This record gives sequence, C-alpha cells and structure tokens, in this order.
Amino acid sequence: MKNLAILTSTRAEYGLLYPVIKKFREHEDSGFRCSLIVTGTHLSGRHGYTINEIHLDNIRVDFEVKCEVDSSSELDIAHNMADTIEKFSDCFIKNGFDTVVVLGDRYEIMAVAIAAMLCHIPVFHIGGGDTTEGAIDESIRHSITKMSYLHFPSNEQSRKRIIQMGEDQERVFNVGSTSIDNILNEKLMSKNEVLASIGLDDCNYILCTFHPETIDNSGLDEVKNLIDILRRLNYEVIITKANSDLGGEAINTLLDEADKKYENIHVYASLGRIRYLSLMKYAKCVVGNSSSGIIETPALHVPTVNIGNRQRGRLRAESVFDCSTEMEDIKKNLDFALSEKGQEIAKNCHNPYGDGNAAQRIVDISLDAFNRKIDLKKHFYNISTEETV
Repeated sequence: MKNLAILTSTRAEYGLLYPVIKKFREHEDSGFRCSLIVTGTHLSGRHGYTINEIHLDNIRVDFEVKCEVDSSSELDIAHNMADTIEKFSDCFIKNGFDTVVVLGDRYEIMAVAIAAMLCHIPVFHIGGGDTTEGAIDESIRHSITKMSYLHFPSNEQSRKRIIQMGEDQERVFNVGSTSIDNILNEKLMSKNEVLASIGLDDCNYILCTFHPETIDNSGLDEVKNLIDILRRLNYEVIITKANSDLGGEAINTLLDEADKKYENIHVYASLGRIRYLSLMKYAKCVVGNSSSGIIETPALHVPTVNIGNRQRGRLRAESVFDCSTEMEDIKKNLDFALSEKGQEIAKNCHNPYGDGNAAQRIVDISLDAFNRKIDLKKHFYNISTEETV
C-alpha cells in the first residue's frame, strides 16, 4: 500500500492544506492512504491548541508529533529545529511513508524536509519559488525547494524561479494557490454570524495580522506604532496573534496589553480557517504583513495595507498598497485603502494566484507520480542565459 503523509504545523498552513487533504482522501482505498501528521504550534496551548480546529473540520489526525516551539531567542529556534529533525526522523523510519507533502517556508518545515531527505523519502513541496525579502523564510523556502522532488508553486513567476534554481521543469507545476480553492469552494459565514461568533455586533472593522520581520528586527517598534494608529480609528480592529517566529512572543505580549487597554481592539490567538476568511470578506481593509493580505485578500476584493519588508518580492494584485513602517506612511496608505478610490481598486482588481482548482491539480500530479519510479538522484537542470522557461 502507498502511504502519503501530509504535514501541518500552524493554523495558517493548515488552512492552505485543507483542500489538498480533502482531495487526497477521496482516493483512499486498500492501495492508498493519506496520513495527516500534526505538529508545531497546533499542539501548543499558548498558540491556541489549534489541533482542535482540525478536529472541528472532521479531518482525521493520524499522528501527533509534539516538538518544541519556544521562540524567545535564536538558540530557541535552533533547538526547535534539532528537536524536529530528531523526532520526525524517528516518525518516518517507524512508519515507512512513501512521500511527504509539505507547504511553505517555516523553519520547522525545513527540519521536516531534512528528516525526510535523510530517510530517503521524496518531498512534494507546495508554495515554493516565492520571494519574501524581509524574513528568513526566503532562505528556508529555497532550501526546501532543493530538497524536494515535486514542486507546486502558486504562480508563473515562482515556477520560473524554481527552474532557475536547477529543478527540472518536468517536475515543476504552476497549480495556483490553494487559498483560492478555499475562497471559491467553501461556504463562508455571513457578516452578522461571524461577528457574533467573536462577540461583536454588526460594525465596520479592520482585520490585522503582524508577524516579526525576522531579518531586520523583531518588529516591536512597528507594532507599537501600528497599535497607536489603530486605536484612534473609528473602526473595530480584529487582530490575530503573531506566529512562533523569533520575536513573535514579544509581539503577542504587546497585543494582549492593547486588547485590555483599548475598547476597539480585539485580539485572538487563532480565528480558525472559515471564520478568518469570513472576517476577511467583510473587512473594510486588511492591514499588517501576513501573506494572507497578499494572496487571499485580493480574491475577496478587499484592500490590503502591507507594512514593511516581510512580504517584499511577492507577486501581488493592484489592491495591495505597500508602505514603510513609519507611522505617517502607514496612516496615509490606510486612509487611501479606506477611501472610495481604494475600495474601488479592490473591487475591480485581478488576483494572480489561480482559479480555485489548485488542490485537484496537486492530487492528480502526485498520484500520477506514484505510478512512475521516483529517482531521488536529481540532475541539475541547466538553462542558458537566453532560454525562456
């Protein structure tokens, strides 16, 4: 029997993997099994113990691998990665998976890819080829690419970058983003329903997520500036906490303090896949530096104010308004996004991240690969300086 494993470690990446898990499991039978391995912040109380959200989706969890997630220092991150490599090497050896599917660019995902490589298990990677110049995710993402056999980038620019890194174009497929699958194929909540679910009455609101900029600094000054701007707005502000990158815990402490201090600021460890997208749909604006503001928000025709360098380099729609971390620049772009002109741009924008069929493409291509011999001795795919890929 062929046993494919899918790995999820965070709330955000689970949401992107959800349609892929569902599609793979439509093919489960006596000859094929799709196993879900849950790890990372899903199993951390400080981060909302978001494995519960997976259970609420009626998604079967086959393995739980509890790894360290402390992120107060560089040494914490290094320790977390070492712990993840050791525990996943053990998991892979004991369970004999034929393939491991991973998504994205987090450090624990690279550790899982390293473990799979050491165990001679082919890695299928979703979301490679993007650029995010303000975070260590950039280096991590490209490192995972070089350890992977099949590649499922979300756009054509990223497909070309992966080939430029020496990966054979016959193993690189522009499938689109699975986040668009969720938006187009899932039933979202009504505005009143989703606001009531977090204890708010009908109102105009802004949705915000701000993660550390893991190369330049932790982002604390930027968060203080952002809170100072948001608290003065005549809008409710719904904020999801930062991830477990270095500096994330310090940011979350500031957010918790703001939640207690300012009436219009509401902070949540996690909102869940459907509730988050539903809140995004009815928001007047999405602000922060999360990739969701670049990829998902334009598909819902909501403007994004993207702050700082964390997402610099990603392909984006015209409804994404980039600004520096300076207070005046944030204010100027936020005012524009909330203006009639900014709302009109978002209403008419084109999202470059696919048509809502990414998961089906990933599954079809992956299952086809199972019927062919996978040779992990990859050759380096050379392109000439004049070649168009």
